[in-house]
Amino acid sequence: MFTGIIEGLGEVVAIEKEGENVHFSIKCSFTNELKVDQSLAHNGVCLTIVKINENIYTVTAIKETLIKSSLGSLQIGSKVNLERAMLANGRFDGHVVQGHVDQTAICKSIIEENGSWTFTFEYDNNIGNITVEKGSITVNGVSLTVVNSRDAQFSVCIIPFTKGSTTFNTLKEGDKINLEFDIIGKYVAKLLVKN
Repeated sequence: MFTGIIEGLGEVVAIEKEGENVHFSIKCSFTNELKVDQSLAHNGVCLTIVKINENIYTVTAIKETLIKSSLGSLQIGSKVNLERAMLANGRFDGHVVQGHVDQTAICKSIIEENGSWTFTFEYDNNIGNITVEKGSITVNGVSLTVVNSRDAQFSVCIIPFTKGSTTFNTLKEGDKINLEFDIIGKYVAKLLVKN
C-alpha cells in the first residue's frame, strides 16, 4: 500500500531481458535502507526488490506489468519516481494507492500558468476507468487532484515543488505515463455496472 507521495528519484543503470521478464537495476539515494523482498513503487508500479549490490538494487517486471504500464519504455539513464510502502504509524498524506497500474495515458499538453503547470492527459475510456473533478488520480506514482475531468481526458495542476522533485520535470507532450485510478471510484463504478 502506498500514498502517492514520492520519496525520491531513481536512475535506471542497467536493463536485462530474461525470457519475457525485464530486470531493471536502479540507483537511488536510499538504496542502503532497502532490503530484498521489499515492495517499492516505480512510476506507480509496485515491484519487488530481488537483489541489492552496494548502491544499486534490482527489480523484475513480468510481461503483464510491461503490457499494462510504461515501464517497457524505460532506458538506461531514465529517471523513475520512487515510493516505499506506507508506514502504518505515519501520516497519510496522499490517497490510497495500491501500486497496480490500471492503464497508460498520453500527455497531450503542458501549459505554464505563471508559477504552476497544467498537464492534460488522454486515456482509453473504453476500459471503464473514470475521473471526477476534485477526485484523486495517480500519475506515474504521484498522488494528484483532478482539476478538469472529461471523457477520456483529465488535467492536473503541478506546483513547483512537485515538478522539481518528480519526473514531471522531464515529462513532454506525447510521453506515455502510468495511471492508477482511485480505488473507491473503481469499486463504485463496478457496483453501478452490476446494477
